[in-house]
Amino acid sequence: MILQSFKMAWKSISSNKMRSFLTMLGIIIGVMALVVLVSLVSGTTDSVKNSISSMGTDLLRVSINDDDGKPIRLDDLDEVFDDESVGEVAAVSQENFTMESGSTSETATIYGTTAEYADIAGLEITSGRFIYTLDNENHSNVAVISYDAATDILGTVNAVGSEISINGSTFTIIGVMADDEDDSNSVYEAYIPYTTLIRQSDSVTSEVSSIIISAADSVDVDTTETAVSTILLKRFGDEDYYSVISSSTIQEAMESVTNTLALLLGGIAAISLLVGGIGIMNIMLVSVTERTREIGIRKAIGAGRGVIMLQFLIESLVVSLMGCAIGIAGSWIALKIASVVAANSDYDLNFTMSMGVVWISVAFSVAIGVIFGLYPANKAAKKNPIEALRYMG
Repeated sequence: MILQSFKMAWKSISSNKMRSFLTMLGIIIGVMALVVLVSLVSGTTDSVKNSISSMGTDLLRVSINDDDGKPIRLDDLDEVFDDESVGEVAAVSQENFTMESGSTSETATIYGTTAEYADIAGLEITSGRFIYTLDNENHSNVAVISYDAATDILGTVNAVGSEISINGSTFTIIGVMADDEDDSNSVYEAYIPYTTLIRQSDSVTSEVSSIIISAADSVDVDTTETAVSTILLKRFGDEDYYSVISSSTIQEAMESVTNTLALLLGGIAAISLLVGGIGIMNIMLVSVTERTREIGIRKAIGAGRGVIMLQFLIESLVVSLMGCAIGIAGSWIALKIASVVAANSDYDLNFTMSMGVVWISVAFSVAIGVIFGLYPANKAAKKNPIEALRYMG
């Protein structure tokens, strides 16, 4: 009986193709909105999480806004943060300078830092070495450059020992960082001694305002964060003078924001599905009126109320699920296009269809088909067979 009902539902839908498609359109748009928007948020979230993870999850970033006349200087770092829960400490500051070699030049981010930075941030050096403490003591013009800077500006990855101009000064390259294969964009960076950056920049001084700190071995980063906050509060006397942020805190905050955004966008898309459900109810009521004589004939030859109701309910469900299927197919195409566009842009994003969202859209479409089909189906089932046979509309 159910198979026969499906066949009759398909016959009714296919006999009015344009009307059926327009009825499905609300469901198609709703499903596409739900799947595409949530998948876009998910893809963006994954990209941001990967970027945060690449900075390391066991490090702290300290920013000093006001030193209250008690500045932390480069020579004071180890003494100030002398605590058993603190691992390594590195000062870091950055400027954007022109990096050039021969006729090739690019704007690059130049980091002034100390020897401990590479271990704290997990930098991978493929050739050469990182900055030594002696380089800072001697204010040496040495640089560790990114893979892209070596290949694009100098034209070779074997750049150790070569010279490059940074902000008009000549630097000897002592190391080349590993190629970041996860980043499709060119990254032009260089790491130089902190004391050398002081000479190159008018805004960087020996009074350190940005510091990164790693947790000691066998100590969790939360314990280290508490210890560092205590040290800074004791030194400056006011929490407003500094901030201590861990990568895990940033990641948790980002996840909270994106989850809320996904729910918000999902809710907006769900409203579109509800509108589509109203369209299904409307067209089913029209169908019930048009097929009044058919209902009367079926009742006259023995079809019960349940059979009539099931027939129209299945028809409503088929319309909703067909719209859902087309919407999912359209979403897949839209996400493929979005991925291609993102790959050719300045953003390292990858959008994939989440099967969890797909199943949610299917479940929602089933619910829409059943809920909004109940009233028309019940109205058809309650028709008086004699009056239905008399109907001449």
